[in-house]
Amino acid sequence: MVKRALAGDETQPWWMPRRVLTVSADVDDTAGVGAIWILWRPKSSREREHIALLEWFGEQWRYVGGSSGSGDDPVDVDVLDVSNGGGVLSLTRSLDPPRSITAAPWISCVKVRLGRDVSHVRIGVRRIEVPEQRSLIAVWTSPQISRGVRPVIVALGRDGAELSRIGPHDSLDTHTWARLREGS
Repeated sequence: MVKRALAGDETQPWWMPRRVLTVSADVDDTAGVGAIWILWRPKSSREREHIALLEWFGEQWRYVGGSSGSGDDPVDVDVLDVSNGGGVLSLTRSLDPPRSITAAPWISCVKVRLGRDVSHVRIGVRRIEVPEQRSLIAVWTSPQISRGVRPVIVALGRDGAELSRIGPHDSLDTHTWARLREGS
């Protein structure tokens, strides 16, 4: 799936059963990290999800961690919603001399849901086209000391104009804050 994401192909292979759905895959090739968000219905109507974090090391992708749990209910998003972040210490980079476990980077990800008017999202300096299902996973690295800090995430319209943004420590995006201020 990572190779498909790198090539810009559809992440869902034709041979994969439809009860297993790859929602999104993201690769930051400059940092050498990737994330895959998978949903499946294991012979029931309940949805389960798995997020896998990967790292490029030794000329191959290596699984370095992830999480599993019950899937989220579909969310109707006006412009931008960021949720369920996670992260893991780079295992492969901590083995790479002269690095040690204290100098190894932190690999982080979040699930991003976007409204109908959003055509692209900017994660830090990377610009990502919004997939048809309006949900994606975003991955990045940071020093271990600042592992709870995500990059600025910006939702862009079809004309390239900024529709909303959420900062590294914000809980709500600027569009939602503006709507809350109007209502009070």
